Amino acid sequence: MLPSALKAISAKKVNDIYLNIGHFLDHFVMLIFAKAAYDAGRHFGMSYDEIIVYGVAGFVLFGGMAPVAAQLADKFSRSLLMVIYHFGIGGAAILAGFTQSVWQLAAAIGLIGIFAAIYHPVGIAMLIKSNKRIGFRLGINGVFGNMGVAAAPLIAGILLTMGDWRLCFILPGIFCLGYGVAFIMALREDGTPRVAASGTGRTGFAPNWKLALGAMMLSTASGGFIFGAMTFVVPRYFEISMTSISTSVAITGLLASLVYATASFTQIGVGWLIDRFSPKWVLFSLGLGQILFIFLAAQYTDYALFFAMLVAMSFVFGQIPITDTILSRYVPDEWRAKALSVKFMLNLTIGATVLPICGVILQSGSPMSSLFTLMSAVAIVVALSGLMLPQQADDQRRDMMPAE
Repeated sequence: MLPSALKAISAKKVNDIYLNIGHFLDHFVMLIFAKAAYDAGRHFGMSYDEIIVYGVAGFVLFGGMAPVAAQLADKFSRSLLMVIYHFGIGGAAILAGFTQSVWQLAAAIGLIGIFAAIYHPVGIAMLIKSNKRIGFRLGINGVFGNMGVAAAPLIAGILLTMGDWRLCFILPGIFCLGYGVAFIMALREDGTPRVAASGTGRTGFAPNWKLALGAMMLSTASGGFIFGAMTFVVPRYFEISMTSISTSVAITGLLASLVYATASFTQIGVGWLIDRFSPKWVLFSLGLGQILFIFLAAQYTDYALFFAMLVAMSFVFGQIPITDTILSRYVPDEWRAKALSVKFMLNLTIGATVLPICGVILQSGSPMSSLFTLMSAVAIVVALSGLMLPQQADDQRRDMMPAE
């Protein structure tokens, strides 16, 4: 039996803004190591391409533990799991800052991944419980998540100038603990009635649901690899490819943050589009944009690289709301956490392969730009998944649009 306090938490919900901030923290904490890895490597006597492999466990668990989080949310409650999430990532980040060996650091990053895995299947399921303006709301939520991506290299770069890699973990960890208290205080009674599952209409599967899910799996797998690579290696890529602009880790971190922050707003526009038009051609167009501009980013340096990367990231981030919107329109509420957990497990676990692949490429003597050429080729699968996606029925699309 749960203690009475935990029972009270399990029966409550929270406004979107608190879920959105939680999304920010999820990606922010997971990407601290991306910027702090070089300094941590120097501390432990390792090169950048050697130490990044020790972050693999965190990213694998970030995706792999998502189904477990979904099962626990179904057994207890989503709000309770979200409380555990905030205190868990905060405590794990602080622990990472006090580690004394590279293996202890790898274990602590793995622990961060375990708690960070809670957010996507649980927090997103809480967000899409209501289908009202779902594309736009997912776009806003996605912006917060990618602001976390953007803030990680900026804040970590600033903290590196003030101290070292340990400070990069400890201060954000303390903030997460404090925000966990604020999250609990923001919880309120959930008076939303449960919607019964239906085999047809908005809450059931469409006749062509197998094709739609196949397309989503392809876009999720390819998009997960591209997203994982772009969010992890861009800060370091800027450090080695923008030397004519600055050699300061704080400045290159700021430039990476500007790219992430600006590009993240694409999700609002994409959310608006998929509330009104079929996701099929929106996804196809985003795939074409990724192919072209990620390839260009591999060819340029300095300011040309900055602008090419900005456009490339806009297409990468714009893909994020599409699959969640489709799931919200075809999957009943009681199945959404499970469906989301499988989707994010596939997405994030494949994204974790970026670290060993990057390490192998760099250790073979190839330049980091070759990784971006590879991602451009992978983006072909994104475009193909758009072609596979069934055309959305006009009447269903109108049903999901906000009232005039």
